[in-house]
Amino acid sequence: MAGRMAGKVALITGAARGQGRAHAVRLASEGADVIAVDVCAQPVTTHYAGATADDLAETVRLVEAQDRRVVARQADVADFAGLSAAVSEGVAELGRLDVVVANAGICSAGNSWEITLEQWNETVAVNLTGVFHTCKATIPTLLEQGTGGSIVITSSVAGLRGLPFLSAYAATKHGVVGYAKSLANELAQHRIRVNTVHPHGVATGMTVDDLGPLIAAHAQTLAPIFMQALPDQVSEPEDIANAVAFLASDEARHVTGIQLPVDLGTLIR
Repeated sequence: MAGRMAGKVALITGAARGQGRAHAVRLASEGADVIAVDVCAQPVTTHYAGATADDLAETVRLVEAQDRRVVARQADVADFAGLSAAVSEGVAELGRLDVVVANAGICSAGNSWEITLEQWNETVAVNLTGVFHTCKATIPTLLEQGTGGSIVITSSVAGLRGLPFLSAYAATKHGVVGYAKSLANELAQHRIRVNTVHPHGVATGMTVDDLGPLIAAHAQTLAPIFMQALPDQVSEPEDIANAVAFLASDEARHVTGIQLPVDLGTLIR
């Protein structure tokens, strides 16, 4: 809806590609200026390529094509000092902050007792601690402004179901749900809303190649847990951005503390 975010500034982590880019473009199309943050580096433990500086530059181009301002910074959500600096620079340049989309995340697979310490620690650092860092770096500005706001955290179907072979990922995605619920209670008195979104598979290019063989090996027992109800195999990033745009907007002013599945009906199976 054109103009729904007019006069607002949105910060998005993991903004260089995939869901993060879709959120940035969608919110910009509705009138928001954007602070786009991404580490633009290769995660140590994933089987897919990390985002690049060129990816982030393309997000900038797409936001500017919506005739909106954008401040882009390379920063790691696992590094609180670097992330805080990116937030401060963005707010200083764009003048305020209204919406926070804590979207950055990584995923790798393995049997729960076989994943490496490195896999576990990197997944927790980005997916869980990174969300904490993002909120800690932004909430003081929202409180100081005194005009409310919206925080949207990207969780997953794995944040509501014990998906096999993804225990580190599931632990972090369950973790952000609990964190969001606590935040929602604490911040409601300030009209700052906090919600989580829960996608199933999304066509972002972040393909967890190490998951497929595990599902195939357990096709008769555990594979059905991953089945969706709707006929589409995966969602597009824009499908998730539609939900984020609603939660970020004033149309959702009475919506806080919820877990919104955008999951092709996976959780009803």
